[in-house]
Amino acid sequence: MPNRGNIYPEVQVLSPHQQTWKVFRRNTLAMLGLWGLVVLSLLTLLAPWIAPYAPHEQFTQALLMPPAWDDKANIDFFLGTDDLGRDMLSRLVFGARLTFGNAVLVVLVALLVGGTLGIIGGMSKGFQASILNHLLDTLLSIPSLLLAIIFVAILGPGLFNTLLAITLALTPQFTRATYNAVADEMQKEYLTALRLDGGTRWHMLRYGVLPNLSDTLVSQTTRGLSAAILDISAVGFLGLGAQPPKPEWGTMLADAMELVFLAPWTVALPGLAILLSVLVINMVGEGLRQAINEVMD
Repeated sequence: MPNRGNIYPEVQVLSPHQQTWKVFRRNTLAMLGLWGLVVLSLLTLLAPWIAPYAPHEQFTQALLMPPAWDDKANIDFFLGTDDLGRDMLSRLVFGARLTFGNAVLVVLVALLVGGTLGIIGGMSKGFQASILNHLLDTLLSIPSLLLAIIFVAILGPGLFNTLLAITLALTPQFTRATYNAVADEMQKEYLTALRLDGGTRWHMLRYGVLPNLSDTLVSQTTRGLSAAILDISAVGFLGLGAQPPKPEWGTMLADAMELVFLAPWTVALPGLAILLSVLVINMVGEGLRQAINEVMD
């Protein structure tokens, strides 16, 4: 018998996550940022195995060695050395743990605590919501970096106190963003219908509110992660964060400022690491936000 075509073709319906990934992949800049974020994550996780030397190891015969593209360079130190003969590449790789890795931890804690408070506040009414609203307005009137510096000044300098201070400074931002998104969602007709139909608060949260918070959480997480990297670096640059000889990028910048004309790579490389980290995070976050919005529309 002749082979007849299938007159009942099966249409594959993509899930929302698959649709989002399909749209995201079409964005060249977002994919470039994603690969950069993967590389940054691998450097953070595998620093002891990737770095050619220990971050504090000193080579007294190679003080202020220029990077490999210079005529006077030594290929053993691809990105050169600092004034104490420490390998810049190794210090930058280990610094990814202190700056980027700690920023991720700070944002995860702020997202968990701030998101929970925002959901509770957004789904509540009356006096509780009013208190939370005014408290957030007060905290958000102070820039996160200034708030972090105030906390560090009270708690004392050090990397742990810096991370705690930045977490406390970023948490109100997550709370406010989640609070506004949940409060707007609770006013929509389908949730009113679900409430009139006997749905509990858990049902409204599980099936109505949480699925529509993706855009808000992605945008706020992107901004929070960028702010955390900049804040950790800034507090370290001011001498209130990670203390030398820890290879935190902001601390490396502060230590090398006096060498900016003699050995400019000791200043340019940590600054470039901070710039590229913030850039790839924003590229991925913007690509995700656009993809989510296109799928939801």
